Amino acid sequence: MTITNLRGKKTFITGAGSGIGRATALAAANEGAELYLTDINEASLKDTVAAVGNAAAMSQAFDVSDYDAVTAFATEVHDAAGSLDVVMNIAGVSAWGTVENLEHRQWKSMVDVNLMGPIHVMENFLPPMIHAGRGGHLVNVSSAAGLIPLPWHAAYSASKYGLRGASEVLRYDMKRHGIGVSLVVPGGVKTGLVDTVEIAGVDRDDPRVKKLQHRFEKRAVTPDKVAEAILKGIYKNRYLVYSSNDIRFGYWWARKFAPPYEFVLQKANDQFSKLL
Repeated sequence: MTITNLRGKKTFITGAGSGIGRATALAAANEGAELYLTDINEASLKDTVAAVGNAAAMSQAFDVSDYDAVTAFATEVHDAAGSLDVVMNIAGVSAWGTVENLEHRQWKSMVDVNLMGPIHVMENFLPPMIHAGRGGHLVNVSSAAGLIPLPWHAAYSASKYGLRGASEVLRYDMKRHGIGVSLVVPGGVKTGLVDTVEIAGVDRDDPRVKKLQHRFEKRAVTPDKVAEAILKGIYKNRYLVYSSNDIRFGYWWARKFAPPYEFVLQKANDQFSKLL
């Protein structure tokens, strides 16, 4: 079942306190969604809850990398409201660097938050959606770095390619349940991550680094534009959701034979599903 609007739809958004998550929460509220929100930062989450007003049905600050915290919130939501209609994994962190400079904690935090966080959410929220039989939609925010091997992005890409892989499998698997899957692949976005991203082994005050950051910011889009693309992706049931044409064009070169590839994967998934 394709979701053509969010009016009255129970919608869960992670990372709702800032950036893309906040912009998407505001956009969804304007569309009439019933919002269930979280962010690791309690103060910023409260700001978003205040901004969306009565659209916020429930909110709680916690770390999505904490499975028990996600499970506890999911239980509370399901007890109060039943299964959800839309689930959006937007929360994320970033660290760049070459392998000799990256620290173990940076590799681990990328996987814990950017990959295991969405997995914790999917584990808890997708099965009730399936059992409810009403269809729905899953949104996973990956990155251009989940499509293209960008310099210094090994740790970040490990998490974002992982989320892309899980999403691509679910794209075919969820179809039989009427649940759409969208993988959002933004390029540069003007969020707080631009200023806070860890760059291992690099002096952020180096004029050359400042120059690169300035070039990045000139090409970056606003969180509002990404939020608009996300909602449009849900309504049109698009799998790959782009927020800028440069990423769309770059990835096109890697997928010129996509139609037969997608056809074969759907048929394979359909055959496996017959064994259930």
